[in-house]
Amino acid sequence: MAVCARLCGVGPARGCRRRQQRRGPAETAAADSEADTDPEEERIEAGPARCSLLELPPELLVEIFASLPGTDLPSLAQVCSRFRRILHTDTIWRRRCREEYGVCENLRKLEITGVSCRDVYAKLLHRYRHILGLWQPDIGPYGGLLNVVVDGLFIIGWMYLPPHDPHVGDPMRFKPLFRIHLMERKSATVECMYGHKGPHNGHIQIVKRDEFSTKCNQTDHHRMSGGRQEEFRTWLREEWGRTLEDIFHEHMQELILMKFIYTSQYDNCLTYRRIYLPPSHPDDLIKPGLFKGTYGSHGLEIVMLSFHGSRARGTKITGDPNIPAGQQTVEIDLQRRIQLPDVENLRNFNELSRIVLEVREQVRQEQQEAGEGPVPPREPAAKGPAGPPARDSKEPSGGAEAAEQSGSSGQGQPFVLPVGVSSRNEDYPRTCRLCFYGTGLIAGHGFTSPERTPGVFVLFDEDRFGFLWLELKSFSLYSRVQATFQNADAPSPQAFDEMLRNIQSLTS
Repeated sequence: MAVCARLCGVGPARGCRRRQQRRGPAETAAADSEADTDPEEERIEAGPARCSLLELPPELLVEIFASLPGTDLPSLAQVCSRFRRILHTDTIWRRRCREEYGVCENLRKLEITGVSCRDVYAKLLHRYRHILGLWQPDIGPYGGLLNVVVDGLFIIGWMYLPPHDPHVGDPMRFKPLFRIHLMERKSATVECMYGHKGPHNGHIQIVKRDEFSTKCNQTDHHRMSGGRQEEFRTWLREEWGRTLEDIFHEHMQELILMKFIYTSQYDNCLTYRRIYLPPSHPDDLIKPGLFKGTYGSHGLEIVMLSFHGSRARGTKITGDPNIPAGQQTVEIDLQRRIQLPDVENLRNFNELSRIVLEVREQVRQEQQEAGEGPVPPREPAAKGPAGPPARDSKEPSGGAEAAEQSGSSGQGQPFVLPVGVSSRNEDYPRTCRLCFYGTGLIAGHGFTSPERTPGVFVLFDEDRFGFLWLELKSFSLYSRVQATFQNADAPSPQAFDEMLRNIQSLTS
């Protein structure tokens, strides 16, 4: 600060000398000893190269100021009137918009409307910077995935939706829920994009750093002339890609109607809580991230796969009335690999069940020996022909090392679903790399009587995995969400773990 003060011409030549005159002899000697720093530095300061920042030409000051973070510039404007005048140069703010928020549009066209780049930075980008990134809306058990991005001269909130059931490999769908822009006014305008009548007046309130809410001020724009029936048919085509008559399963029809009634009552007046993408480590089994998964009559849902030492977890970002968003749908024990039998024996569900339950019994005994609390009673293993035993827990523990060992042995092993196991998507890979013991969360309607039941985690490749729910005799296939998200990385592993606990506590 002392060097900066001397450059600006407000250092010892003014106030500092007055303070020295008021000091006593002891204080002056102490101050002089502090000032005796490096002789080379003193020589440089006293040399002919010394000049004031105020003496630099304006074009050089513009270049210097444009390289500083935009958050520092308001303080710089308070130094003097000359700095304040220079900071009105649009070149500075155009560069800040581009480097800090990725605005690559030709901002000169704003001159037509009389809006400056400085206005765009201060009243749009900087003001709403806290809502950029990934968010989970509070829509009861259903949740969701909102991505707020800078798109040209707009800030847009895109709701990401899974592909239509059961096409888990298809790309994500998305639709805008709101947008913020600064065009003709001197303050940012928030517009609700919900419904089918175009943008209309909305409102955004930033409750705190990791939470904000949206409100539509013209909900009549969400209504259709044909009433609720037309709204339901339109929603059904968007959500499921079909009509109700095409869905023959009665239970599925009830679930779909229930979701429409529940979600449509919000009218885009929602509260959002920030979520982070899971941190990645070199020894992870595969790259963590977001995946689309099949969940029977509930359709496709979004799950976040994350790694925590010797375990992996799948957390629901979207959910359903049985297992709501935020809950841990699957947990994988990476220390307990499962060696599947050959294809012919794998078709026998009892044989697979026997192998998995043997591993669960081993887990139960180890927990009992370690004194980890009450242990559930042992369930009898399903009867069937003898087969290869489950691997001992002391064998390779999974992760990158296990994947490397598996890859070195060939192309993996054949995989088929046992007879009697249902799957929404029959187009699953017929070769897998690794299998691990895991547990899946099941519950009654309304998240009643939740319990973790044994299953098999099946790793197919870097972008696909599956989970075989033993008790439900069903198979879920998961495919990676192939999208790049900005402003979504957790500031620390601890912040990510805290985020997982927070979204789970909301529905526990």
